[in-house]
Amino acid sequence: MTFSASSLTPEAGAGTDTWRRIAERVVDAVGQAAAQIPSAEPLQLQPPVPDAAGVAMPTGTAITAYLSGGVEGKLLLVVAAELVEALAGTPFGAVEPAAALRPALETLATALGGRLDGSATAIAVEDCVDVLAGGTIVLVPLVVSAATGAAVHAVVGVSVVAESAPGAVASGGAAAWGIDMLRDVEMEVTCELGRTRMTVRQLLALAPGDVVELDRLAGSPADLLVNGTLLARGEVVVVDEAFGLRITEIVTRDER
Repeated sequence: MTFSASSLTPEAGAGTDTWRRIAERVVDAVGQAAAQIPSAEPLQLQPPVPDAAGVAMPTGTAITAYLSGGVEGKLLLVVAAELVEALAGTPFGAVEPAAALRPALETLATALGGRLDGSATAIAVEDCVDVLAGGTIVLVPLVVSAATGAAVHAVVGVSVVAESAPGAVASGGAAAWGIDMLRDVEMEVTCELGRTRMTVRQLLALAPGDVVELDRLAGSPADLLVNGTLLARGEVVVVDEAFGLRITEIVTRDER
């Protein structure tokens, strides 16, 4: 990660203006992402803290990812063992926690004014908060009940290392050098007709002949994604008895 377009944010502890400002943003972002953390009941946010002292950390697994864009640093999501066990025993096979929780991390990153940089990674819960070292740290516990002593279902951690200065523009030289170095690297390219969201109940009820309605009207362009990132749109065609995509639009970074 580079910070050429950002002003570094010094480490700040609880009680400082910097920490309170960042904590307020983090709490708002966690509130938006909480609904995407699987739970039997709605999750309740607890007051933010600057470290793990006194926090009953869940024992399931920890997911970490880099944060870049308008805010640079690192994200951490620690979840309970019950959630990990549920993901491992779905009727459709085991689901990796990092994949299941990525939507929550993406929402969190967007709400903070940044984006995820690369893949989310599962790490051991023990000493997982150490990955946040080097920036201003905010931890937000989430419980399934507001009652005193309720078990912590998840803990969201954010470490802010740098924040973009207004009007800052990243240096083009380093970016160009990076692209030149990656020209021969193969990327996964996917054509997506549409998406939808279904509950486990709906998925279990699927049978041959059922129609799953997507979020795309008939005749709408399909999306071309590179490693999961939207690059272009186009119309589906047939090329030598195989499907293809005729590009009609290149999507700019600001439009993604």
